[in-house]
Amino acid sequence: MEIRQVDAKQGLQWLLSGFYLFRRTPLGWVFICGALLLIAISAALIPFAGSFIFTLIYPALLGGIMLGCRDLEEGKPLEITHLFSAIESHLAALITIGGIYLTGLILVSGLAAVIGGPQMTDMLLYGKRVDETELMGVMSSMLTSLLILLTLSIPLMMASWFSPMLVVFHKMPPIMAMQQSLYACLRNIIPLSVYMIVLTILIFLAVLPYGAGLVILFPTMYASMYVCYKDIFLGEPIRFKDNAHSNPVQWNDSQKSSQENTNNNENANTDKPQNENSESKKQE
Repeated sequence: MEIRQVDAKQGLQWLLSGFYLFRRTPLGWVFICGALLLIAISAALIPFAGSFIFTLIYPALLGGIMLGCRDLEEGKPLEITHLFSAIESHLAALITIGGIYLTGLILVSGLAAVIGGPQMTDMLLYGKRVDETELMGVMSSMLTSLLILLTLSIPLMMASWFSPMLVVFHKMPPIMAMQQSLYACLRNIIPLSVYMIVLTILIFLAVLPYGAGLVILFPTMYASMYVCYKDIFLGEPIRFKDNAHSNPVQWNDSQKSSQENTNNNENANTDKPQNENSESKKQE
């Protein structure tokens, strides 16, 4: 399996192709994302441990969504049961990914809290007021801790971005999957940056009409993650078995030109015997 480096414009193409996947079965996507949101809300109601539990099981739920994308590509219906389909066979590996991510997040948050100092912690958690003379120092410490939190959290997110797909589709061990995911994100940092910038703008626009746009955007985002995985790790466009005679969605111009060259070579091979037969007839 080769990790490809794609063009910057693919960051936008992933979202467009993700929306194309969403249009295949919008009702199924709404049910799956609604169930995922319901699980997140239910976990948040559990005091203290709820967010930790959801972080642990989230890679397993994401792996199930990716299996649903593959079944949708194969012409099968997308059902709400896909959300839990990865738990049956890959639960241990996916929970391990969630545990590593949770541990790293706790360490990074703890480091940011230590750098920020107790005054910042009291102000953020308990709403404690500080004097004007102390405010500048607290704000400086808060900015430093925020920069450290972002700097260390981004590689952690990169390591967990593709790892559920690699575990589910390629049966990789969790540590190796996170390493491959980090390397793939670093190699494609430019298209992923374009992807995140466009996604941030779309989230802002989706929230404006009382959050109604999120009903479309969240399924599109999860579908685009599957498209992104196929583009970087497999170098394949999305293909639907029930639409085999139509042209698949093209990732870039290079693939299109390569297909045209292949078709030209096939036409040349088919024309060659006819020329040979005509020449032989002339000689006779």
